[in-house]
Amino acid sequence: MNAYRRWLPAIALAVLSLTWGYTWVLAKQGLAYAPPFTFAAERCVGGALALLVALKLTGRRLTMVAPLQTIGIGLTQVAGFMIFQTWALVEGGPGKTAVLIFTMPIWTLLLAWPLLGERVRGKQWLAAASTLTGLLLIIEPWDMHASLFSKFLGLTAALCWASGTILIKRLRATTPVDLLTLTAWQMILGAVPLVLLALIVPEPATNWTPSYAGILLFMSVASTAMCWWLWIYILDRVPAWEASLSVLGTPVVAILSSRLTFGESFKGTEITGILLIGGGLALLSLLGWAASRRQAAPIAARESA
Repeated sequence: MNAYRRWLPAIALAVLSLTWGYTWVLAKQGLAYAPPFTFAAERCVGGALALLVALKLTGRRLTMVAPLQTIGIGLTQVAGFMIFQTWALVEGGPGKTAVLIFTMPIWTLLLAWPLLGERVRGKQWLAAASTLTGLLLIIEPWDMHASLFSKFLGLTAALCWASGTILIKRLRATTPVDLLTLTAWQMILGAVPLVLLALIVPEPATNWTPSYAGILLFMSVASTAMCWWLWIYILDRVPAWEASLSVLGTPVVAILSSRLTFGESFKGTEITGILLIGGGLALLSLLGWAASRRQAAPIAARESA
């Protein structure tokens, strides 16, 4: 059972990367039925409702712990992230500009060192360098035709996500909080500015069809509610920088699913980037497994004595 529990964060990361990666394909399809900010608001409201149902089914109470910190998490990791992500897509279109969001680990590395005391050591730097180099090859920032403003918006979305990551780690380090309840509150609080923005910004009405309803259902329940809960679960069990680097598997899945769905061909730099990210993630997993073995050895020795 203990061995199974040690693998739970890795399983959660795999599910997260696969779901969030495929979400980029669904987002492209969903924007054909709904304007950007309305789509973001509908997705977050649906996610909040799904989390409220989950709380009811599991018998948990919707009690907010540490209100100021929870509000900060909701405004950065949900509202800020979704607003700037969607705005970047509006200004620069989908594709490479949107993937700038996955520079988030760089900001998390910079913030986690002074704020959380989580240092990257030894061979972990090799994993980080391999993963981030692979991401750069996939994004190809030297070949981006989007405006500087669009790039700024994408980087701001990444910074919002990194800030929310740090806030969650700090909250969980000092205050016992139920993870599902925290996820529900961050989604509820984050949905409020999105709804207001959708009402203020003039946009055409949503074209409600069975196809759009299916896309919205998946993105609300799986991509938004379930995946943000998984993200908080992962952050509760591994260092912030490691979780942030591991989620870089998401753009790899996004490229693969996009190629399979839309029939686009692979470029040499993208294949190299995928291999580098995969190698970095494999090294991170190997280092984490070795560390857990070293920690478990003294405990086993004491129990056998």
